[in-house]
Amino acid sequence: MYPFLLLLVAYVIGSVPSGLIVGRVFFNTDLRDYGSKNIGATNAYRVLGAPAGLCVLIADVGKGVLGVYLGQTAGNIYDPALTVYCMIMGGLLALIGHSASVFLHFKGGKGVATGLGIILYLAPVETTIVFFVWCVIVGLTRLVSLGSVVAALLVPLTLWYFKEPWPVFIFGTVAALIVIVRHKDNLIRLSQGKELKVERIEKK
Repeated sequence: MYPFLLLLVAYVIGSVPSGLIVGRVFFNTDLRDYGSKNIGATNAYRVLGAPAGLCVLIADVGKGVLGVYLGQTAGNIYDPALTVYCMIMGGLLALIGHSASVFLHFKGGKGVATGLGIILYLAPVETTIVFFVWCVIVGLTRLVSLGSVVAALLVPLTLWYFKEPWPVFIFGTVAALIVIVRHKDNLIRLSQGKELKVERIEKK
């Protein structure tokens, strides 16, 4: 029973709305009312500033890392032969929690930062490459959504290229699809030239 409780904890941790907490506790601001109305790090930076955005980013990446770690612990307790599967399950539950939070009526963020934390734990080399590409795209275009979608597409490609275990490849593919689907509205705005760039805005 204990290993399964650890996996449940991974979902609950993933569900913690970092951006909402930072905004309300430290700035008396609900991010859902400003900018893109998203509770992720990008909108936190846009509305609250760089320190807030960095805090939310670290917290959301940490949720992914912790989810995989809890899965690893659960696997080592239950059956070491299944550890890699439990790691993936822990990460996936954290990602689902972030995107469909039990604390937000099963709504949530887009999963980019939490997904980054998961892949960072499972495949650090591939994560470094993907993050570099994301930085280049965002640096050139100031469009975080574009960088995130391209980065998501690169995840399964890099996992395949470096011959990661097939469970990790399958997870990376599923996680990438989740991130892309969560960006469907952003993709529509990108096609219309209406997507918000990563720049500070004034609260009204």
